[in-house]
Amino acid sequence: MDAIDAKAGELQETFAANRASGQIALTVAAAAGLSRRSRVHEAGSLRVRFPNGSDPAQTNAVIVNTAGGMAGGDSFDIAVAVGAGAKLTVTTAAAEKVYRSLGPQAKAGIKLAVGPGGNLAWLPQETIMFDCARLHRTIDVELSDDGELLLAEAVVFGRTAMGEAVARGSLFDRWRVRVGGTLVFAETARLDEPIAQRLTEAAAAAHGAAVASVLKIPADEGSVEAVRCARRNFTGEVGVSAWNGLALARLVAADGASLRRDLMTVLTTWSRAPLPRLWLN
Repeated sequence: MDAIDAKAGELQETFAANRASGQIALTVAAAAGLSRRSRVHEAGSLRVRFPNGSDPAQTNAVIVNTAGGMAGGDSFDIAVAVGAGAKLTVTTAAAEKVYRSLGPQAKAGIKLAVGPGGNLAWLPQETIMFDCARLHRTIDVELSDDGELLLAEAVVFGRTAMGEAVARGSLFDRWRVRVGGTLVFAETARLDEPIAQRLTEAAAAAHGAAVASVLKIPADEGSVEAVRCARRNFTGEVGVSAWNGLALARLVAADGASLRRDLMTVLTTWSRAPLPRLWLN
């Protein structure tokens, strides 16, 4: 048994050594009416690039995962800080794929901070969960009293266009948003093991295979009405509400392509700036 245990230990060490890790720490500051990056730190398999945009008052950042996706045991940490009066839009180079795991979770920790008068649009492309994938993600936001935030995350369960489906897996997704140090939005979504069964439930996805949430701060009933006026363009189901100075949209669709169309409509309605060009490809 000692030999067997030793071999198992060696396999675990080999597995751990081959796991991807990545870190990004990005700070953007405003000066003379321009938004410019003041600190960029990259490590591991994560990189950030800065394509030119049409508005010099805003910085555009694109996160690239050179590992080509996430697998069990991978760990990514991203910290983004927007200084006073600065504007930043963050997206990803492609949809993030989370592959089948033999047990360990893939972990992503995201920390966002927006200073006085700052504006952050966090608009990554979709996260695609493969069958038996396991993802643990946390998003923590610190927003100043007069900061602005547009936060969107979408999850697609299987590439439906290729006939793929997710029968089992695990998704843990926790959001915490504070404005002026006060917690204003908190939720935790959790889907365990029989995901296909969970997605049939009305409270989950009502037989859909793709979901998304979009949070806008500040916002009011006018923000809600703007989305509702676009309802004729939706192919899936979109619900939206506002309370205490924020607005939240929930989206459910039968497949990733339908979700993307609806999500682009919501983001275009709520965003002050054009969508990142990568969203339009």
